Amino acid sequence: MAGQKIALVTGAGSGIGRAAALALSRDGYTIVLAGRRADKLEAVAHEVDGATLVVPTDVSDPASIRALFAKIKDAFGRLDLLFNNAGISMRGMPIEEIPLENWLSIVATNLTGLFLCTQEAIKIMKAQNPRGGRIINNGSISAHTPRPGTAPYTATKHAVSGLTKQTALDCRAYDICCGQIDIGNAATPLTEKMAVGMLQPDGHTMPEARMNADDVGRAISYMASLPLDTNVLFMTVMANKMPFVGRG
Repeated sequence: MAGQKIALVTGAGSGIGRAAALALSRDGYTIVLAGRRADKLEAVAHEVDGATLVVPTDVSDPASIRALFAKIKDAFGRLDLLFNNAGISMRGMPIEEIPLENWLSIVATNLTGLFLCTQEAIKIMKAQNPRGGRIINNGSISAHTPRPGTAPYTATKHAVSGLTKQTALDCRAYDICCGQIDIGNAATPLTEKMAVGMLQPDGHTMPEARMNADDVGRAISYMASLPLDTNVLFMTVMANKMPFVGRG
């Protein structure tokens, strides 16, 4: 269909991915929903306004990523927006006790998977007509400041910031923008423990404020709405009363 806008959201089955998919669909995008659980993706597809394509995908698997983008190219012939959202973490533990397999698993999903999705998106965006597109990476408050005991997650999110800047620089010539949204304490199933209590750097545990994930979706929608001569390189969206600004 002429004028059809195609957006891919990874990790789309719940939380921030779901909120982004719903917000982008309200802006007229056809949404490609990618994630590991087909049942979760199908549930989101029933909530989305307009057309969707559900593609179960494991972003830690390069072959799965290649298959995802092949299906997008075959179905639509173009891609206008990639939201690199898929990510995993682990329970907090001292850095010297973290098993190598945990480190490798988190790096494979949060960094290598994001890099490979970025590569595949660029290949489509630079060749399509009209040329160009936008890539938005899900960073995190942890791209700025870590939580205790989260070395693999923090390392990957800091690396995502570098990859965001590199992608933005290298893709200027192709009319491809790349920006990053750093999210603090969105209310999703994965952050329910924050309302009960989170370990703080001084060793005590305290509840932390959260915000509605739909407001993150609206922020992503804004970044996506800009023309390709304009880019939000970094945006921080956070629960106003969470312990991040200043000393808590």
